[in-house]
Amino acid sequence: MLDRQLVADTLTAALETGGDFAEVFAENTERSSIQLQNGVIEKAQAGIDYGAGIRIFNGFNCVYAYTNDTSRENMIKVAKNAAAVIQKSAPVTPAPFTVLCFDSMSPVRVPLRSVHKSRVADMLRQASASAFAYDERISQTQCGYGDVSQHVLITNSDGLWAEDVRTRTRVSVQATASSISEKQIGSESPGAGTGFEFYDTIDMAALGRSGAECALTMLLAKPCPSGKMPVIIDNGFGGVIFHEACGHALEATSVAKKSSVFEDKLNQPIASAVVSARDDGTQRGAWGSISFDDEGTLSRNNLLIENGILKGYLVDRLNGLRMGMAATGSSRRESYRYAPTSRMTNTFICAGSEKPAAIIADTPYALYAKKMGGGSVSPATGDFNFAVVEGYMIRNGKIAEPVRGATLIGKGADILMQIDRVADNLTQAQGVCGSVSGSVPTNVGQPMIRVKEMTVGGRDSE
Repeated sequence: MLDRQLVADTLTAALETGGDFAEVFAENTERSSIQLQNGVIEKAQAGIDYGAGIRIFNGFNCVYAYTNDTSRENMIKVAKNAAAVIQKSAPVTPAPFTVLCFDSMSPVRVPLRSVHKSRVADMLRQASASAFAYDERISQTQCGYGDVSQHVLITNSDGLWAEDVRTRTRVSVQATASSISEKQIGSESPGAGTGFEFYDTIDMAALGRSGAECALTMLLAKPCPSGKMPVIIDNGFGGVIFHEACGHALEATSVAKKSSVFEDKLNQPIASAVVSARDDGTQRGAWGSISFDDEGTLSRNNLLIENGILKGYLVDRLNGLRMGMAATGSSRRESYRYAPTSRMTNTFICAGSEKPAAIIADTPYALYAKKMGGGSVSPATGDFNFAVVEGYMIRNGKIAEPVRGATLIGKGADILMQIDRVADNLTQAQGVCGSVSGSVPTNVGQPMIRVKEMTVGGRDSE
């Protein structure tokens, strides 16, 4: 992507004022997307994002600059301008390059660019037609497809030279059910870090039916009762609560600034003994996986919590210096326009040994959150609130009537301690996580869990 001599000279220019460390991140990213509304193509886009970022460390601080002009003249100019901020000592000489060896986490059997978009449109039409056929009250569908092929180059003054092509694709199906006075939405959005062969495993008609079923069920549901009660949260997207309310607080981005509820908690209990959790970027072909992070550190399967005990944080290079900890392969960024920082990859509560049916049967009364939606959280306090997209009441150990409008409210640290049952049905779901280094693809996941007591916001009372 970039000539080695150009990169070497850029790093030399970046360290001419005595910086401690310099890094060049370059990318050439191809993207395409297509969106259909009610089975009709609404928008189709394709484009290329190209550029490079230069980062220089000075103690615990850094300077970051980026450009989409990678000519020799401009790269040296940008590096020198960034270095001018640092006036430290004599120039530092970068080390010779050594190529990083790794196993790719993005296997591709069918290249994304080899598939004509008419085939993609036909897939999306199939999902839309299936949703409309489910029930006459389905009033609208929105279906989308996206793919990304990101060629990255990461080099630094320690001699690292790392190149990879990260491939991802995802499809989304959304159905709207309507009555005279109400509208409810159901959706599905699977994705993977592979080529187009991923869609050999996807039943588009089933996706359409699933979205329609959820929308119609919630259209007919009664308002959820409010108050404190046990809550059973199902697998897959249920993991969004752990991701948002706990995972972000385990990132060095907040821990190093002492703005995390889990700062200084290593080897201490932060969850009930039935809870273990990991962040694993080494799952081959998974949506959130990376061969190496955006600093060139090999991806890892990081143990975060073991039987309730905090075992580790997610650490990038700069915050690792501040914390006195080694990097964990957790540094990520949306593009060359962002300096990297610690982020999650595929983050999940580990599977337990219980059966989901047994957990439900042993629960006299609770809210069953089958599908979770979006919400908000403060990493400093762990306070969160999340919407339940599809919910049901549990009565006498059985799933009873559907309810809508439920919101789960609490503190991440408190909820971790309140989990008393963990099933064996771990599943992960695909999402996009936003933070200070932009938006990155991540998996969230968990098995079914039961929380002994949570505050449920609703529009009804019992």
